[in-house]
Amino acid sequence: MSLHPTLQPYADAWTHSIEAISELVNPLVEGEWNRRTPCPGWSVRDVVSHVIGLDNEMLGDPRPIHTLPRDLYHVTNEHQRYMEMQVDVRRHHTAPEMTSELEYTIIRRNRQLRNESREPGTKVRGHVSTEVTLEQSMRNHAFNVWVHEQDLRAALGRPGNLDSPGAHIARDVLLAELPRVVADDAGAPRSSAVVFDVHGPIEFLRTIRVDIQGRGTLETAPALGPAATLILDWETYVRLACGRVSLESVTDRVKADGDPELAASILRNFTVTK
Repeated sequence: MSLHPTLQPYADAWTHSIEAISELVNPLVEGEWNRRTPCPGWSVRDVVSHVIGLDNEMLGDPRPIHTLPRDLYHVTNEHQRYMEMQVDVRRHHTAPEMTSELEYTIIRRNRQLRNESREPGTKVRGHVSTEVTLEQSMRNHAFNVWVHEQDLRAALGRPGNLDSPGAHIARDVLLAELPRVVADDAGAPRSSAVVFDVHGPIEFLRTIRVDIQGRGTLETAPALGPAATLILDWETYVRLACGRVSLESVTDRVKADGDPELAASILRNFTVTK
């Protein structure tokens, strides 16, 4: 293997999730591809199209030349327009066309990963004309594909893999966003702390400390006398953070202690995916 050891966990997570997606969709009949997923505006077909498109970009394929319809209510910004292109171009593809393209894409990406010898810090193409490191690209890709695996599982009634390699990548990606959510978006008071107690297939206890300058940091040490504590299960944490569910629909699964206004502000700003 020529893949850098730093990148191997991301490759393993992608492999686990993409194989799970393939296994989920291969037996589907035509009508099941139209089922609605928790991803706003997207069906099962759309989510798989998006995953194929993401992997095509990892392969360096040119983006499709395609004009989006004007009536896509869920497309409201440039990032969403960018993502929708790979989806809309496949909206009339049949089930066999979808599964065969997915299989071919997996074969190509596996070959690419076997031959990947670049360093983690190598700059590569990101989304919407951005540039990121190869490590950032592979981490974000593993996260995205796992989240979309969960979208498909929800749509098809096939729960699972909430503690898979991709789930652990997702935990780290989402935790990295918490300091901004608490300190900047929710406006937690300076010199305060907020504790997140998450249970389920993946468990963790994390503290966000806000210093005197208003900067938030993520810590593993528990805080004594935190301003607020949020207790929720891992699946609910993911669904809220990824915008897959409204706060109102899961209030019975979230327990908040401490300052109720601060807890409410954090939960209102909890979604971190675009």
